[in-house]
Amino acid sequence: MDRVEWNRAIDAYCERVGPELWSEPLNAVTNAAFFVAAYLAWRLAGELRRRDAAVVFLVLNLTAIGIGSTLFHTFATRWAAVMDTTPILIFILGYFAVAMRYYIGLSRWQSAGATVALLFGFVGLSTVFNLLLRDLIGGSVSYFPALVMLFAVGGWLSANSHPAGRGLLLAGGIFAVSLTFRALDQPVCGSFPIGTHFMWHVLNGTLLGVLLITLVRHGLDTPLLSRRALAG
Repeated sequence: MDRVEWNRAIDAYCERVGPELWSEPLNAVTNAAFFVAAYLAWRLAGELRRRDAAVVFLVLNLTAIGIGSTLFHTFATRWAAVMDTTPILIFILGYFAVAMRYYIGLSRWQSAGATVALLFGFVGLSTVFNLLLRDLIGGSVSYFPALVMLFAVGGWLSANSHPAGRGLLLAGGIFAVSLTFRALDQPVCGSFPIGTHFMWHVLNGTLLGVLLITLVRHGLDTPLLSRRALAG
């Protein structure tokens, strides 16, 4: 088996012009959006006395996303890429598990099972989207399953009058725009040398902030399944 070269340089974005540490200044500094979102969610959670384990975990996770992305857009190596993508995957799965528990009303074990099923579902959806969209939007296709999940869960909650649904649908709309900017980075590189990846950071910081604020505001509302039981 070939040895992984963890320090091998990665040139994946339009703004990067060399292997130097500060070759993606705009992509690096716009990671501040993740830290701002984490701070605002944490402050609101304190005001509403909502700093439970789920909120603490996701705020820390969001902070880790900002750190990982900053490392990747400065060092731009394989190890930094792992630091960038791992917290994102953890946030997606973690927020889904929390949504199943707090918004839908599944038990802890049911939420965990649904999250494992989601992970396998992502693998299947990623295969389909790769076949259909890879040539059109490149690596951004890997995020499409998360977009589908946001709209599916948000739509279900909204259809059943759960207030968290609006937040998830808003986050889904922001995510669709941010994915567009991510996909445009290489195609516009010739005419717009700084690229558009920095908008991916700004908008993703916004959408993750929306998701956390939604949890803080509505995570203690009556879950969907409990509402149905009460109505019955």
